[in-house]
Amino acid sequence: IPELATVDPHQFGIALVDLKGNVYGVGDFQMPFSIQSISKVHTLTMVFPKFDTQLWSRVNVEPSGNPFNSIAQLEYEKGIPRNPFINAGALVITDALCSKFEKPVSQISDFINELAGENCVEINQAVMKSEKNHAARNTALAYFLKSYKNFDNSIDEVLDVYFSHCAMEMNCVDLAKSFSFLANDGYSIFANKEILTESHARRVNAIMLTCGFYDEAGEFAYRVGLPGKSGVGGGVAAV
Repeated sequence: IPELATVDPHQFGIALVDLKGNVYGVGDFQMPFSIQSISKVHTLTMVFPKFDTQLWSRVNVEPSGNPFNSIAQLEYEKGIPRNPFINAGALVITDALCSKFEKPVSQISDFINELAGENCVEINQAVMKSEKNHAARNTALAYFLKSYKNFDNSIDEVLDVYFSHCAMEMNCVDLAKSFSFLANDGYSIFANKEILTESHARRVNAIMLTCGFYDEAGEFAYRVGLPGKSGVGGGVAAV
């Protein structure tokens, strides 16, 4: 994504949010950045309760062991993505989201804002256009999924939603707040309600631990040992 190359590579920040709502930060922790693939956890959280077990007939929960945008793996596995965090799997999740939500882009933003307890999400239009202008491989993945009848909506519509949620910007504090329900058995102290059941929250954490860092998931689990999700915008969210 060429636009991401314009971001200052010296920015570095960490925010820690505990389950009493205390916030601790260091460095550039209040600087918004493009969360990219970290948003795949938010979209999975939105569709999981809508489909429950049906969702896993369309996407698996296995580590990929391959690059996040592999076409060969999708073809080899006959259009069923290995997990919901690689690009093919996230496209299936976004397609499912488009089937259940009338205004998916604004509803994703509203959902993340609710999790964070404040209006914090912006879509970086320059990043979104950059993704759209370099979308050949994601478009190919979408057509592969369509050819295997694992795609229900317009490819252009789903790709627009996908690029929009990957181009969402927020700072470390708000991102940490938006993930805090996964450290609290599915209950968000900032939204003041249950976001996922305890069982569903544990399953999302399990998928993050095994698949959240693509072909480096084992390395992260071994060295860090926390469920988490990375994004090519430079962010990592961990629980």
